[in-house]
Amino acid sequence: MSITLLSSPLQGFTDFRFRNAFHHYFGGINTFYAPYIKMNGKMVIKNNYQRDLNPENNQVSELIPQVMTNNPDEFLFVIKYIQSLGYKELNWNLGCPYPMVTKQGMGSGMICQPQKIDEVLHKAHNESDVTISMKMRMGYEEPTEILEVFPILEKYPLKNIAIHARIGKQLYKGGTDLDSFQKCIENSPHKLYYNGDITSVQAFRELQERFPSIDHFMIGRGLIADPFLPSMIQNNTTEYPENRWQIFKEFHDTIYQQYDEALSGPTPIKMKMLGFWEYFSQSFDNPQKTYKAIKKAGNQVKYKAAVAEIFAKQQ
Repeated sequence: MSITLLSSPLQGFTDFRFRNAFHHYFGGINTFYAPYIKMNGKMVIKNNYQRDLNPENNQVSELIPQVMTNNPDEFLFVIKYIQSLGYKELNWNLGCPYPMVTKQGMGSGMICQPQKIDEVLHKAHNESDVTISMKMRMGYEEPTEILEVFPILEKYPLKNIAIHARIGKQLYKGGTDLDSFQKCIENSPHKLYYNGDITSVQAFRELQERFPSIDHFMIGRGLIADPFLPSMIQNNTTEYPENRWQIFKEFHDTIYQQYDEALSGPTPIKMKMLGFWEYFSQSFDNPQKTYKAIKKAGNQVKYKAAVAEIFAKQQ
């Protein structure tokens, strides 16, 4: 069975600069999802969302926009916007676990409101011809919440439902709940994608064995921690390329330069790269020491020196 790998969107990380560089240096991802558009009650698409979805800025093979809302009118507004750019599919985020989102009754905080979900999907399907897909957790408080939403979802021709096998209040702590994911497979006629803790080729193989009917897998944090992972999964190998660290360094330098040009001043670029190194460091021999070296680098000259030393040690 051939498999499809998708890049799960991560706010603050997987924008067009990251996606383009990732696609260029590593490959292995068939479809990228853009981080969600959030309206905050105003019918305006912010500039950073516009830049991120501008087809001229994107060099990946397939990109799908995503929206975070609990409002049918906002949903329709975003549909019209993405269609004006030539996109044919909109993914709806009912997965985000962060309290600032869930407290507003959005993301995974909306899964316990089947009636509201119905209202949004009803309007979207009645008043547009866009293809809609979903990204969900299994609930916020309980992994059974999603089972009560499935009868509503069955009314609509959704392209797929990507399920992160955790509940919202876990955030990213604790393990994935594979038994509850199995119940989702048994209770939904829709095409399901699996998401959650694909951090190694071995982990992927175990999931494939556990869920033989699933052929679409979504990788989020694992893809930033080890950018070679998707292509290794696709090529069914656990061997890294010989010039692994050289490729990784070129990728790092590319995104660093692009973010440095886009962000103003030394603090934003430091915070941006620190975020990435929380994940990148997991690929190196001593993750804590690696991350600490980056954190200690007080200015750009020291940062570049620290990066050079980290990569030199691996080679």
